[in-house]
Amino acid sequence: MRLHFFPRLLRFRPRTVLLTLALSAVLFVAFANIHILTQNSSRLFTHTNDTPARDIALVLGASSKLSDGRPNPHFTSRIDAAAQLFHAKKVRHLLVSGDNGRASYNEPHAMRDALIARGVPAESITCDYAGFRTLDSVVRARRIFGAEKLTIVTQRYHNTRALAIARHEGIDAIGFCSPDVNLRDSLRTELREVIARAAIIVDLHILHRSPKFLGRPEPILASR
Repeated sequence: MRLHFFPRLLRFRPRTVLLTLALSAVLFVAFANIHILTQNSSRLFTHTNDTPARDIALVLGASSKLSDGRPNPHFTSRIDAAAQLFHAKKVRHLLVSGDNGRASYNEPHAMRDALIARGVPAESITCDYAGFRTLDSVVRARRIFGAEKLTIVTQRYHNTRALAIARHEGIDAIGFCSPDVNLRDSLRTELREVIARAAIIVDLHILHRSPKFLGRPEPILASR
């Protein structure tokens, strides 16, 4: 009887292993999202008047245009929020961090130009051209630009992950949430964020990833 049972056990084992792995992955993604969404909820702000003043705001990058050529509402929302903070004197300096991986694509310059168009002086803006990922932008804000205490500007769904990175890096950060984007333009991005929250747990606590580029410190002098 054992001889008949053993082949049957071997036949079903791969399926059992695959189901166990799939369930473990789902549970891990769920845990990571619950942890990140709740860990820093008290450090998120949506109204300028309620937001504590900080010297520096880190504005996280996005392309200024969508793939169909329309203006990217994520970009516009973040730039409007950053300019609002600056004009309300809630921050003194804006660090705009984004991708400049090729000559024809420059998120920081687009962000800087858009902020200047909204009345922010050029001398109050610093560009970080190596913000290829959220992790790179947040970690470089401290290690390269000397920001030990800052406000992170992006949409709420993104801000929770950015704050988790800041906490791990030892940065005293709060998040200012720019207005949400309509579902048509944000659904795919927000679904990707579910996986990104799980990935950042692996990056920070298992793989111990660092930014793609570091370099010599260039501290922003914006003390009150």
